[in-house]
Amino acid sequence: HLISIFNDHELELLISGLPDIDVADLRANTEYQGYNPNTPVVRWFFEVLSELSKEDLALMIQFITGTSKVPLEGFKALQGIGGPQKFQIHKVCVCESVCSCVYGEHASTCALKAYGPPGRLPSAHTCFNQLDLPEYESKEVLRERLLMACHE
Repeated sequence: HLISIFNDHELELLISGLPDIDVADLRANTEYQGYNPNTPVVRWFFEVLSELSKEDLALMIQFITGTSKVPLEGFKALQGIGGPQKFQIHKVCVCESVCSCVYGEHASTCALKAYGPPGRLPSAHTCFNQLDLPEYESKEVLRERLLMACHE
């Protein structure tokens, strides 16, 4: 009965302990859509990850991938629903709900050309190791939204 007080994420951390997460390895094995490695919000994202406590970093990785465990070979061996799947950061397109835009792929031709509202939380697709990340106006706002998303 005592085990029922934990959710599946808490139970995994309780059993496995806090993993050692190499943020530089994660960054080296990240793919981007709508962003690039030098976009300010992407740089801030990895800076924030580097500054998080070990527990919050494990929760963040768990939020994005569905598990706090890092493959033995590092993030290059990260698995998704269909096999090997690198970590991905996608820019969030507001027009997704209005037109057939999928993750902003046609943003250059979309009449709206607007990206996620600034108050929107990041979201994750754990089967694809994908983080949908709005373009926040500051590192502080990014940190606040990331922590809110992974703790909710």
